[in-house]
Amino acid sequence: MNDPRLDLAQRIVDSPHLISSPKLCEFFLYVVDCCLREAPEEATEQQIGVHVFHRIPGYNSSDDSIVRSQARLLRMKLSAYFSSEGSNEDLIVEIPKGHYLPVFRPANQKHHTMTASVSLLPVEVVSDPENSAHSSVIEEPLPSRRKISWKSIAAALLFLLAGSLIGLLIGRRFPSTAITGIEPFWNPFFTGDPALVIYSNPLFKGTPYTGLHLVPGTGDADSSGYPGVPDETYTGTGEVTAIYDLTRMFEAHRANFTLKRSRLVTWDEAKLRNLVFVGAPSQNGALQDLPTTPDFAINLDGSNKGFILNRHPHPGEPQSFIPSSPNDEYAIVASIPGIQPNLRTAVFTGLTTNGTQAAVEFACDPENIRQLSTLVGQTGGTLKPFEAVLHIKLSGGVALRADLTAVHPH
Repeated sequence: MNDPRLDLAQRIVDSPHLISSPKLCEFFLYVVDCCLREAPEEATEQQIGVHVFHRIPGYNSSDDSIVRSQARLLRMKLSAYFSSEGSNEDLIVEIPKGHYLPVFRPANQKHHTMTASVSLLPVEVVSDPENSAHSSVIEEPLPSRRKISWKSIAAALLFLLAGSLIGLLIGRRFPSTAITGIEPFWNPFFTGDPALVIYSNPLFKGTPYTGLHLVPGTGDADSSGYPGVPDETYTGTGEVTAIYDLTRMFEAHRANFTLKRSRLVTWDEAKLRNLVFVGAPSQNGALQDLPTTPDFAINLDGSNKGFILNRHPHPGEPQSFIPSSPNDEYAIVASIPGIQPNLRTAVFTGLTTNGTQAAVEFACDPENIRQLSTLVGQTGGTLKPFEAVLHIKLSGGVALRADLTAVHPH
């Protein structure tokens, strides 16, 4: 005997709303199957990410929002279906927000609503799948309204208006500033002309369909052995996340910066600005042109594996920092004088894109800045120039911990 719920699900995926989205169809049929088999433990965000979107088991769903974003889209598609060709269906299926297991109900079943005249016993409110924070919220009905005089309402509005005006005036005269403990590192970049943030912009040849090949060395578009049209529209995922973190930090301090990919930087503008480099020198042409970190540099061994060269080892330091496993990573963090003596340059570069991201995150943590302050000192509330190497522990491409392993004050 056919299950009418499964028949409904098939009609939905065959409708114009979903038929052109194979991955949404797979998502929907997967959670419907979990519902029919009464297996809610298989309809969690982790399980959907693994079985539908082919994420590795145990992936970090806090950083990867694929399931949540696709669930929002699926809810919209379901709502559109039942508002159009599905308006005469006997059953309705919904995916309550905050959960992924579908709920089937008769189309003529009305949602319970609350009124002031109902009894004082709790009633169940079926949540709006798009606007509610939870499904099946249990709430108490509101108490009966008491008569309120217009004078009371007017007085309340007057107090609210006066408070708003006072708050507005105070806010304009005394703007709030985010005090987070990271200022010793970032103060030079929060003041003066907007800092210039330069992210890596490697050159590729080929296409995503025929295969992309990183053009090594100087990035010469005519490099032999790399056929295809030059493409300079890529950067690393770690660089993207790092720019997001920098954006939030600058906004919190009411500061601006100018963002440019390295191939668009002109030194006429760069020599007059505080600079922030995000990404490896091998993929950041602007950073190659400006020797910024004389003590530490990223090199490749004979197998094209990256490591950090220690040009001037301090007592007890190795001559190179080499990852011991795929979950090991190293990165350079530096704050050094800019092209002009009164300017600063910050450098965040990892052996991989994950290391670059971890380096920026490290410099956005107040505890790490306090540690640097102890090691290199401050002048006028700003860290003295330095270079440092971070040792980073990864899991699934996510930085779990970053520790200072070498610090060279300048």
